[in-house]
Amino acid sequence: MDWQGKSASELGRAIGRGEISPLALTEAMLAAIEAHEFGPRIYARLTRERALAEAEAAEARAKAGTRRGLLDGVPISWKDLFDTAGVATESGSKLLEGRTPARDALVLARASAAGLVCLGKTHQTELAFSGLGLNPVTASPPCVNDHEAVSGGSSSGAATSVAFGLAAAGIGSDTGGSVRTPAAWNDLVGLKTTSGRLPLTGTVPLCASFDTIGPLTRTVEDAAELLAVMEACRPADLRGASLHGTRLMVLETVALDDLAGPVSAGFNSAVERLQAAGAFVTRRALPLVTEAMALAGPLYAPEAYATWEAEIEAAPEKMYPPVLARFRGGRDVAARENIAAWHTLHRLRAEWAEATAGFDAVLIPSVANLPPKQADVLADEALFTAENLMALRNTRIGNLMGLPALTLPTGLPSTGIMLMGTPMGEERLLRLGAAAEKALR
Repeated sequence: MDWQGKSASELGRAIGRGEISPLALTEAMLAAIEAHEFGPRIYARLTRERALAEAEAAEARAKAGTRRGLLDGVPISWKDLFDTAGVATESGSKLLEGRTPARDALVLARASAAGLVCLGKTHQTELAFSGLGLNPVTASPPCVNDHEAVSGGSSSGAATSVAFGLAAAGIGSDTGGSVRTPAAWNDLVGLKTTSGRLPLTGTVPLCASFDTIGPLTRTVEDAAELLAVMEACRPADLRGASLHGTRLMVLETVALDDLAGPVSAGFNSAVERLQAAGAFVTRRALPLVTEAMALAGPLYAPEAYATWEAEIEAAPEKMYPPVLARFRGGRDVAARENIAAWHTLHRLRAEWAEATAGFDAVLIPSVANLPPKQADVLADEALFTAENLMALRNTRIGNLMGLPALTLPTGLPSTGIMLMGTPMGEERLLRLGAAAEKALR
């Protein structure tokens, strides 16, 4: 069986039919990681002993007919900001080198209880504060479509572990686009959950007011299954999902500006296929989005800097300068400016809800640019800043508006289409995404 090309759900069904051994699958996955030329750039560290023990237990359950769910025995990866008991969790930063938690993050504990196998911890941007996936301090995974390019971040290793066939799925975090950007650039499905939907307990923070957890997968079904595992509940019912009669809105404000040629082509083609599958598509401008985007500065950086000021200023030389500069950008923001920004954002969220109430989802290109060459952004800090801002521009709309959002591949390499739903409306969004996935394929 070609396990490297299968989705997590397909592997789970094969385990259930007795066609594949969880232990053999995990052993093969670990061997593939260790043999792969990019393995050390994707995985910060493997949890070999844990993975084999979890796989052995899953195999015993499979033989006894006591599997705990569809994904029991399926091996996945975890971004290096999810605590793993007794294993270093450093969030891609030399500031946290050697940090070893005593217990698992809550979402990891739930996944383990459901029988999933933890392969190891994947590389990421320093403290998750960049959308490019470039980390010269630890490692920078390559994009699956261009090995000289960045892979997107901050969940860079989470995406590439799946895209290169070195995990059945990856779990990442998304504060301004850190699940969806690498998912889009590596032709994957990426789900950003609503803030507060999944518990952050045991997760190294960046900006807790915006931090969310989400899966990076091959299919929408996998995303639904993993959300349910991390929430310890039943997955969304995707059966019979259809686009017929759905109402979709293409957001014209900000999100369509200055798109790379392939991004525009991929998005427009995807929208046409959704229409052909029965969706009604309307295009609208919402000036409130422009106002909201201007709030990112006084909202993100002050909280991020306040969270990490002591560690940063104790050893700033350990950080990649452009990321250090992003954190320090919040150092001098006044409290009144931050509070005023939150008041404004709450008003704009209400206006967004009213303006989009008649639609099943809002559509935008997932990421406006294509992944730049690693060497180019390493050599030019101004280019790093410009490309990073563009990589997170469209995804950040979902974070600012407090929405769940799902990116799907368009069929053109490193381009995605994003569907944004309503707060806590993940089940509805996933059903819509399953229908869209069929139309796009």
